[in-house]
Amino acid sequence: MSHNIAAIDVHKKLLVVVIANAGKPDVILQSRKFGTGAAELRHLLAWLSQYEVVEAVMESTAQYWKPVWMELEPHMRLHLAQAQSNKARKGRKSDLADAKRLLRRFVAGELDLSFIPEPEQRAWRMVTRGRLQLIRERVQLQNQIESLLEEGRIKLSSVITDLLGASGRRILRAMANGAADPESLAELGDRHLKCGRPALVDALTGSMGDIHRRLLAQHLDRIELIDRQIEELNQTAALQMQRYQEAVTRLIEIPGIGAEAAQEILAEIGPEAAAFPSSAQLASWIGVCPGSDESAGENHSGRCAKGNRFLRRLLSQAAQAAARTKGSHLESVFKRLVVRLGYVKAIWAIAHRICIIVWKILHQGDRFIELSEARNPKAIQRAINHHLKALRRLGYAIPQRAVAARA
Repeated sequence: MSHNIAAIDVHKKLLVVVIANAGKPDVILQSRKFGTGAAELRHLLAWLSQYEVVEAVMESTAQYWKPVWMELEPHMRLHLAQAQSNKARKGRKSDLADAKRLLRRFVAGELDLSFIPEPEQRAWRMVTRGRLQLIRERVQLQNQIESLLEEGRIKLSSVITDLLGASGRRILRAMANGAADPESLAELGDRHLKCGRPALVDALTGSMGDIHRRLLAQHLDRIELIDRQIEELNQTAALQMQRYQEAVTRLIEIPGIGAEAAQEILAEIGPEAAAFPSSAQLASWIGVCPGSDESAGENHSGRCAKGNRFLRRLLSQAAQAAARTKGSHLESVFKRLVVRLGYVKAIWAIAHRICIIVWKILHQGDRFIELSEARNPKAIQRAINHHLKALRRLGYAIPQRAVAARA
């Protein structure tokens, strides 16, 4: 190792940079401070190029590392170190010392480095994570609407399944516009509602005040806006991942994985999971495998380490859906494990298995094959057709004839 490397201690308004030869990291060739504005970043790039720096490492300080990364990314190899792995002893901390220690530990291989995907995949992440945030805001608004109805003694959510479905929205919009007669409001419900008309009239008998109606109208307007934004992001995600439609189609064959979940998986780990040589490494990065806390030859805790929180949430939800998929192999595994491990640990075991399946599908190009003989082939085909229909709704060019079910 004879090339020059740089270590950058990143702050909101300040960058502290040191340069050394990779073979002699203790001998600092140059050190300098820069600002974080556009002009200062260009000066940083010119200064590093002057000393023929071909590799740089920086700390993952909040979001402040991103402008530095994007400025230097086309010109050299970059590494992002987790700040905890470069922690200093108390009373021994300074910006210059942090940069020097970062460089020494990087050369020695003592830093925990983060996985930073290519710019295209980072754009996917922005879209899928933005969509997730909108979905969370929508759920929050729905809870606020339900709380508002309870204050007005309206029990609509007790008699209809989807408060924001077609019938629910018509009734809520009429209430927001001033309608108060329960009989008239019940007429707006679909005639196929399971609750029946008398129960619906009784649930709509309450006393909504003017402030309740005003807040209800605002919540409904915001939900309509969020629904439009979610649909726009759905179309954007489908357009961005159009080239990897086949990978998305293979992922939705896994029980518990839907179209949006398949898109999120591609955005987080890439269309081929190329950054993860094995399924064990992927499971460790996500945090769905047992942890290690060994001392004196004994492992004191098997608690999962923290990992990618977006995929941990997604795999947990997929595992719970797979455990409820009648006749599937994953359901039988869950039933076998839940007796011994309990519900939470059994769900995490299923999430681990789904993680391994995802890696094999993306990294090795395999397809999911349902091994359970109890699973009805027609049910498998219906599930696949349901997901293919969802893909078409998102904008993918899926043929009308569904792929053959694999039993």
